[in-house]
Amino acid sequence: MTRDPVSPELNRGPEIRSEGLTYRSAGVDIAAADRLKRRLGERIRELFGGLPARSFGQFAGLYPLPGLPEKILAATVDGVGTKTRVAALLGKFDGLGRDLVHHCINDLATCGAQPLFMLDYYGTGRLNPEAAEAVIAGVAAACRDWDIALLGGETAEMPGIYVEGEFDLVGCLIGLVDQDSLITGAGIGPGDIILGLPSDGLHTNGYSLVRKVFGLDLAGATGTLNRHYPELGQTLGEALLRPHRCYLNEVRRVRRLVKGVAHITGGGIPGNVARVIPESATAVIRVSWEVPPIFRLIAATGRVSQAEMFRVFNMGVGLAFITDPDRAQALLRELPEAFPIGEVVPAEGDERVKLLHD
Repeated sequence: MTRDPVSPELNRGPEIRSEGLTYRSAGVDIAAADRLKRRLGERIRELFGGLPARSFGQFAGLYPLPGLPEKILAATVDGVGTKTRVAALLGKFDGLGRDLVHHCINDLATCGAQPLFMLDYYGTGRLNPEAAEAVIAGVAAACRDWDIALLGGETAEMPGIYVEGEFDLVGCLIGLVDQDSLITGAGIGPGDIILGLPSDGLHTNGYSLVRKVFGLDLAGATGTLNRHYPELGQTLGEALLRPHRCYLNEVRRVRRLVKGVAHITGGGIPGNVARVIPESATAVIRVSWEVPPIFRLIAATGRVSQAEMFRVFNMGVGLAFITDPDRAQALLRELPEAFPIGEVVPAEGDERVKLLHD
């Protein structure tokens, strides 16, 4: 009988580490990436100073259409990360396309844009036609479902660049938004309320740490993924391959009620909410919601600290809305599954987001 990884028996077993795992120990340095983004942002703003201030640093880049000042193009590019490795271990590829499309749609939705068309990139060391077809067919199906044109893409076979049997999946999505419908974050300040929408699991972030926690790069990884966990109500693999939720319809319903929207991806709640909070304010996040079992399982198995979990994963909040108090109740009526997660207060030093745990 297999042991429950969060049980006391495991805590006494030989697998327990003296120090908890971190994203950096799994090979991903968030702090270094943040420093690079800040440096690049400064250089790009210098080179393209004629573009609007909010063209950089948000979830989607903005580009005013020449001659049509009331129309603004929005663009985003992203990938599904090493979730591809979990899919490859289980031979289940079709959900990755939906992950990619939903992730990109959500980034565009944060500014109120309607997605128009997409291009994809599939890179691998040696082409597996069956796997590639399943992945790209998944992209096409998700685009069809959301009325997005898939205009094509790139399939790159590069031996020596990608490890044998692995692949990368990236997409670029373009959308359009009217100037008067643009969600800019302008006016966010003390007194505003922050509301969250639940996630459907990890979405597409934190999989390098998850692979380290569960030993998914070692022999026997498929058996680990196929193990059923009572607290999850499914196998680990099923929980990890749950598709990235799409929030486009929810944003459409409430965009007139919100000042700002944050898509909770890499960097977790602190890193992403901070992107829409002005320097004159601090977002206080009160962790009073029930964190889903998959995150508690990861934390217990890898002895990952609470702070690290919130830096890496969405922890059950996939999207955050910032609105003023007199509109918060209207938003909750429109989206009954939304729940309060915090408020905006005057700036507390350099800390843009402050987490308080009940």
